[in-house]
Amino acid sequence: MRESRVIALSGVFQAATLVHSLAREGRCDMAAAESSLASIFRIDSDSAAEVFGGLSGIRLGMEVLVSSLDSNQRVPAVSRLVIGLMRLERKLASRADMRDQLRQGIESIQRQVDHLGLTHATVQSRLAELYSHTLSRLRPRIMVHGNPAQLADPARVEQIRSMLLAGIRAAVLWRQVGGSQWRLILRRNEYAMLARGLLARSTLDRG
Repeated sequence: MRESRVIALSGVFQAATLVHSLAREGRCDMAAAESSLASIFRIDSDSAAEVFGGLSGIRLGMEVLVSSLDSNQRVPAVSRLVIGLMRLERKLASRADMRDQLRQGIESIQRQVDHLGLTHATVQSRLAELYSHTLSRLRPRIMVHGNPAQLADPARVEQIRSMLLAGIRAAVLWRQVGGSQWRLILRRNEYAMLARGLLARSTLDRG
């Protein structure tokens, strides 16, 4: 269960890192982005790792998690996004109607994923629209800061909203496996150690 919490938390950090990269530079790690987007559609998985397609799918998130918990390499903008995602997930937890709306929307978009692929512009647009019509209406809203030119690009905004949806998926998983803010504070060093071990395993898994 502790490893499951680290994997879920890494998923939140991965999505936040990808949002930050898109907002600042207009690009991001595409393999990590695809794993995070795929997690949105894995609603009923047998394990936390399976949500992200295995440990290799969450490698970026584990690296950022270790940097944030175990050193002074924390990126403040990413940390703010992680906190924002977790707060938004808590708001969502009290809205059964919105959770139903999200599930129905995701199931509908799944049909387009099957035909077009995860990273197709149409799929990104549908995911961004789902985020706008649901999670974006909860308060406090997540504020994304970055390069004004990137944030003015409609396609980039859609990518960012899609990745925020992936971040909420990971935050929901974090709560489902027993994660909490207090647990994170009290077990910071333990989580960093577990994340390093999982990173080593993901490297071995990739051969």
